[in-house]
Amino acid sequence: MKISERMVAHLEQIISIAGQAGAAILNYYNGHREIVAEYKEDHSPLTEADKEANRIITDGLIKLASDIPVVSEENALLPYSVRQNWKTYWLIDPLDGTKEFINKNGEFTVNIALVENGRVVLSVVYAPAIGVFYYGDKNKGAFRRESGITKKITVRKANPDNFIAVGSRSHKDSRSAELLNKIDVVTEKSVGSSLKFCMIAEGVADIYIRTGKTSEWDTAAAQGILEMAGGKVIREDGAELLYNQKESILNPGFIALGVVPDRIEKSLLPW
Repeated sequence: MKISERMVAHLEQIISIAGQAGAAILNYYNGHREIVAEYKEDHSPLTEADKEANRIITDGLIKLASDIPVVSEENALLPYSVRQNWKTYWLIDPLDGTKEFINKNGEFTVNIALVENGRVVLSVVYAPAIGVFYYGDKNKGAFRRESGITKKITVRKANPDNFIAVGSRSHKDSRSAELLNKIDVVTEKSVGSSLKFCMIAEGVADIYIRTGKTSEWDTAAAQGILEMAGGKVIREDGAELLYNQKESILNPGFIALGVVPDRIEKSLLPW
């Protein structure tokens, strides 16, 4: 049995791990513990909530499957000479959208992805402030769970009269705006964290363009949800966005899509 098949059988436990991390984050968010931010070399904020969520997820995944390596934004990154030999590994962002967490707008997530041969095969994205889980695996599709109610989600076929783009709330970049100006976007919404991918996955948005810097842990889990829902994520050169294929953990620019007319892709890529 493949490692990924074994982990699918433990999907509810992985969802529970994400929920535990989210509960820890909410202790800070709701004022039970003080939010104090320090800043990393790239000037991105780091809080005790990030660290605590990271400990919960890392420890939980290792307990669940000690043979699967864990890559996290908050753990020391092993050299690529080691990572390149991994066929399967966890890729996590324990608190995606720390700026949104600090600003208390609710748009932050817990992201857990299982990557196999460069592709996401199992995903959990949890938005603690709104109490919504997105999860799925490559064979069964993507699901949304809220208040104990679960439903399968799929991307929508874009409506030219209601074409919706989503963009980053805290990381605006002029190049993305230039590209959006090339297509007929009716509405553009600013949203934090990996929720942008999830909005496309559940059929309430159509496209997300990102030319600015992201890391692989920022995108993996939510890309998995989108792909399991019938969407796709393609790089600035038109190729598939894959993981652990290069030394740098940084992503190239990319576009996340639901079902959109071919002319839109052709007008945007390559850029």
